Amino acid sequence: MKAAVLYQTGNTPIYDDFAEPTVNAGEQVITVTAASIKNLDKMRAKGSHYDTYTNFPAVVGVDGVGVLPDGTRVYTGSRTGMMAEKAVAGSKMMVPLPQNLDDVTAAAIANPAVSAWLSLAWKGGLQKGGSVLILGATGITGKLAVQLAKHMGAARIVATGRNPEALKVLTTLGADVTISLNQPEDQLRQAISAEIKKAPFDIVLDYLWGKPAELVLSLLTGHDLNSAGHLTRYVQVGEMAGADINLKAATLRSSLIELVGAGGGGITKEIMLKLPTEILPQIFELAAEGIISIETEVVALKDVEQAWEKNDSGKRIVLVP
Repeated sequence: MKAAVLYQTGNTPIYDDFAEPTVNAGEQVITVTAASIKNLDKMRAKGSHYDTYTNFPAVVGVDGVGVLPDGTRVYTGSRTGMMAEKAVAGSKMMVPLPQNLDDVTAAAIANPAVSAWLSLAWKGGLQKGGSVLILGATGITGKLAVQLAKHMGAARIVATGRNPEALKVLTTLGADVTISLNQPEDQLRQAISAEIKKAPFDIVLDYLWGKPAELVLSLLTGHDLNSAGHLTRYVQVGEMAGADINLKAATLRSSLIELVGAGGGGITKEIMLKLPTEILPQIFELAAEGIISIETEVVALKDVEQAWEKNDSGKRIVLVP
């Protein structure tokens, strides 16, 4: 079969021949119809993720969509790699797709929507009527976080980002206020501080870290009468603006901030069991109904090398046979 094959850590996967996978008990071989290229896939290939490749050559791609021998379309993860014509699917992570949801959208939306869902509902504990600040909302996952926060009943969503065109789009997706991160720091502080005074944030969803995180955390330590004693769950997800911050001890002592991280390494077994049975089915239904959406770019599997090197354009690249 043909597949996107990685021959060494740090290399770009290439389109090449690869032996068809063999199944173990409880597994099935599926015909792959769509698999998206995500930061997770790139980090594993680069060797910068804790779950990196150790045996080579290897087929890349942690998840995707395929067809079972009986014709059922499913979303699944695979131990053998999904960026291939065939893959092995285990019964514990196979989610049938709604009839009116196409394969490309399903493959693209699963990973970022799960990330946003877990960050908001599980780590953030979002309740109806809550107030949310999203740092870095113009990215793929950030846009889905805006849509899901709206669906979950957030009364106020403040979204930040650098891309002016993407910021405009966020208002159509559910954001009540957008704030540009391109402005001078004193103006940015005033803009975010003004939103805190209107409605203290219940959740800060941070895809940036770095300087933006330092700024927001400093603003959450104030003693304004409107926000004093208000619990804010600060959920750290990404690090597009930097991997480190300077955090004063007094920041945590002088405010009701709960600082938590959201990532694959912090998912409990209980939540993992709910992914295929509760969370993913809901996400796919929302996508099928048009309540949440994602922009995609379809690329042939044979062009995986060129697709792998593309910069983030705000669209999820999806490989198809």
